[in-house]
Amino acid sequence: MRRLADSLFLIAVALWVGGLWAIGYISAPALFASLPTDRMLAGMLAGRQFTLMAWVGMACAAYLLAYVGARRRAAAARSVVGWLVLVMLLLTLAGHFGIQPILAQIKAEAALRAGSGDVMESMLRNRFRAWHGVAGTVYLVESLLGLALVVLQRRELR
Repeated sequence: MRRLADSLFLIAVALWVGGLWAIGYISAPALFASLPTDRMLAGMLAGRQFTLMAWVGMACAAYLLAYVGARRRAAAARSVVGWLVLVMLLLTLAGHFGIQPILAQIKAEAALRAGSGDVMESMLRNRFRAWHGVAGTVYLVESLLGLALVVLQRRELR
């Protein structure tokens, strides 16, 4: 049973961190490069991918935290891997439930004001850019912590 739990641990780390990097730094930029004349469509498709990745991250984090807790018991609070997972989860939650709704609200407000769905053509573009920058920074930090998780995951399997 322990080998199965260890294997699921490795799969969860690979799925979460690999997904973060694949979507954030390969797929989303490829969408915008492939659809230069329809940035709204590229943004909508990328947004769906980021939403899916947030849910994958929440599920993986739940398993990883349960694994660390079961494996380390009282010492779980001293697990570097556990803390990395917890901070990554908090960043995922902040991005998905905090920042993304703000971006959606700005887009909806721009559509109502301008009659066009393109927030970048509205008076709200600077506000959107600022919040998009916050979202990008949160995602970058989560991605870098994910790299640390990949490097340090062996500590948890000892």
